[in-house]
Amino acid sequence: MLEEFLEQDPTLLGERLLVVGRQVRTPYGKYIDLLAMDIEGNLHVLELKRDKTPRDVVAQVLDYGSWVSTLDRETVIELANAQLDAPFEAAFEEVFGISAPDEINGSINLVVVATELDSSSERIVTYLREFGVPVNVVFFTHLQDDGRRYLARSWLAGDDEGAHRSASGPRGAKGKKAEWNGIDWFVSFGEEGSRSWEDGRRYGFVSAGGGSWYSGSLRSLPVGARVNVHIPKRGYVAVGTVLREATRFDDAMVEVDGQWERLRDQKLNASYRHSPAGVNENGDESDDDEYVVPVKWTVAVPQSDAFWVKGMFANQNSACKLRQEFTLDRLGEHFDLGQLEETR
Repeated sequence: MLEEFLEQDPTLLGERLLVVGRQVRTPYGKYIDLLAMDIEGNLHVLELKRDKTPRDVVAQVLDYGSWVSTLDRETVIELANAQLDAPFEAAFEEVFGISAPDEINGSINLVVVATELDSSSERIVTYLREFGVPVNVVFFTHLQDDGRRYLARSWLAGDDEGAHRSASGPRGAKGKKAEWNGIDWFVSFGEEGSRSWEDGRRYGFVSAGGGSWYSGSLRSLPVGARVNVHIPKRGYVAVGTVLREATRFDDAMVEVDGQWERLRDQKLNASYRHSPAGVNENGDESDDDEYVVPVKWTVAVPQSDAFWVKGMFANQNSACKLRQEFTLDRLGEHFDLGQLEETR
């Protein structure tokens, strides 16, 4: 009954989790009771004590952890898709309200779920935590009163005692971070009054500004990169290829009817101006200029035709590498990118 409760509502453990597997079979013929994931993509191995002897359950969760720590990103997603009613990316966004992170299973958390544990096992868990092993025990007590049932929860060790429950495992392991294809970038085209997507679509460019935090990532776009343009709270509106490096708006050039012309000389819907540059906390003059990157569109649609499916990638940065296959596959299907490539 407790396993069912935790599968349906893993917040009983005190944090929001997505259950990506129940009774997950390991290569050694054993079954993990519950495998869950937190908002950072870290995995949580939940092992219920049941009829196991106290020491056996600690050894069991450590054994499971040794296997789970080797799982790459694709394997975890395959496990999740076999368990979930929706694609992993959509389920992740449903639970956490954001896109799934690029890195999955960067660290693990080992949790024994029990009603009680003998003093010897408690000493073993405490000893392991002192050496940074991310293992803990959560105790549940079942109470009943006038037909109503209650669960009381307590942890053997708090987060400040020994190893933190989200203690990091070996990071940077092969396959735990989504591979990048070397060409696709995500670009956020925010419309806050200082820029217009209709301008970008018509004259072939993306832009960002109002502070170095906004323009800095856009300026990292290399010539030849494929940009997948997203309008916040709307969806994806374009895919294209970067023609030149980013330049300030006043110097920006765009391709109009096969000729390079100054963007500022075109008939624009927005000003691409921000408040005068100020002084940052280091005493240096901040760069609030709008920066423009000229792009040759493969496909570009009006904002009203923006495409979005739950689980697709979105980010607050103006530009970043787009690694998520879920998003790339759906953009390819929706915009018929394969068909367009063949007809070139």
